[in-house]
Amino acid sequence: MATIDLNADLGETVDGIPTADDEAMFAVISSASVACGGHAGDTASMTDAVARAARADVAIGAHPSFEDRAGFGRTALDVAPDLLRRQVRGQIAALATAGAAVRYVKPHGALYHVVTRSADAAAAVAAAVADVSSDLGRVLPVLGLDGEIVRAAESAGLPFVREAFLDRAYLPTGALVPRTSPNALLGDPAVVAARAVRLAREGVVDAVDGSTVRADAASLCVHGDSPGAVAMARAVRAALDEAGIAVRAPW
Repeated sequence: MATIDLNADLGETVDGIPTADDEAMFAVISSASVACGGHAGDTASMTDAVARAARADVAIGAHPSFEDRAGFGRTALDVAPDLLRRQVRGQIAALATAGAAVRYVKPHGALYHVVTRSADAAAAVAAAVADVSSDLGRVLPVLGLDGEIVRAAESAGLPFVREAFLDRAYLPTGALVPRTSPNALLGDPAVVAARAVRLAREGVVDAVDGSTVRADAASLCVHGDSPGAVAMARAVRAALDEAGIAVRAPW
């Protein structure tokens, strides 16, 4: 039977207010990338996420970012590699301290994209993940898109797991359409669900110009804070189940 991971970025509370319906999302996903203080989240939200994950049998990953709560981690910051390494390590460690059995690490927002093109930033993030892997006594995979982070993870002895996005538009290059563009987000549950099945079966996705982009991925993401996230996630899970594709965490 074919299998695929379905992940969502959760635990993203801001000033104690959730940005997503975490309870509903945990019911349909297999992995949760949990905010750990850099762009959102706090001790209470991390503890809540740990409890929800245990009830739903969902794997927990750390979702570190540039330390930019004001901008929700969506602005690329010029951070020295040594400092970035410490910041990312501290965020992952905070989630583990909240009781999470952290299984993987997925950078958030601007950091997610910066590490695809900056060798220095990618090396800093990979080093932080390797540091925490050593602390925890288990190797943590890195989840993301192709780019410098792939080479950095491999150099640090970390598995790299490729991800594809269900609710984001793609450029013909395989990069995501910037959030500042009006067509960056998808919101139709039926369209997103069909995309999920095609990605799981064929490893391809349509770009905004109609071309086909190769996107071999072991994990598919629906953003928890996207408009209509719960409806999309439920539609995706139902479509995968109907297609005989098992939703299962790979960690």
